[in-house]
Amino acid sequence: MIGLIGGSGFEDPDLFKLEETKKVSNEYGETSSPLKIGTIAGKKVVFISRHGTKHLVNPSNVNYQANIKALKDLGVKKILASSAVGSLNENFKPGTLAFTNQFIDRTTKRIQTFFDKKQVCHISVADPFCEKLRKNLIDSAKELNIEFHEKGTCVVIEGPRFSTKAESHLFRQWKADLIGMTLVPEVVLAREAEICYANVSMITDYDSWKEQSVNVEEVMKIMKENSMKLKNLIKTVIPKISEKECECNTALKNALI
Repeated sequence: MIGLIGGSGFEDPDLFKLEETKKVSNEYGETSSPLKIGTIAGKKVVFISRHGTKHLVNPSNVNYQANIKALKDLGVKKILASSAVGSLNENFKPGTLAFTNQFIDRTTKRIQTFFDKKQVCHISVADPFCEKLRKNLIDSAKELNIEFHEKGTCVVIEGPRFSTKAESHLFRQWKADLIGMTLVPEVVLAREAEICYANVSMITDYDSWKEQSVNVEEVMKIMKENSMKLKNLIKTVIPKISEKECECNTALKNALI
């Protein structure tokens, strides 16, 4: 079972053959949306809409714990997640994709662990994204001749507001390439759940450091244009994903006290 987390592009009914839709709750509460279970290229997939089916859940209020736990309980071993991001790098143009390999966490309100009660977990996120899944995405993007970036460092802010120009310029000084609102704690919780996780960042704007400040209308326009690229990418990459386990699937070894 392969988990898909995102919104635009993933919700297209032509993307996968839907077999079941079910509401799920666990000890962390309800998932952001009902789970849609089906197949792509003969492989079982399950989809969660991160912000809810009507995009009413802001980044701070996403129930990341419930979402990842629900996927874990279904037996998901690999997750492909999509997110809309801004660019902090002149070379990372709106309309292109990036396969994030690092993050800088600037969130303040979110629980980032499953182990916050009876046990302490010092999980390693030195390399937070699964390199095997990232390679699958890179190979598929090359096959489709999609313009993309193999790597990118994403600053994750609390949101839901966009950055001030001063913040945007500061993040550029940190040599970050992208800015988004949802990667953390999603990727960290996936690592604690011992699930491989890779991200497809859909670049929609130049944040607020360039001449024209970011706005929702422009973001939605570029996202709509990118949704077809994402759909084709997912259809191409799913058959390439190996069922073999990797180091992500034993991440808790030597992490628990």
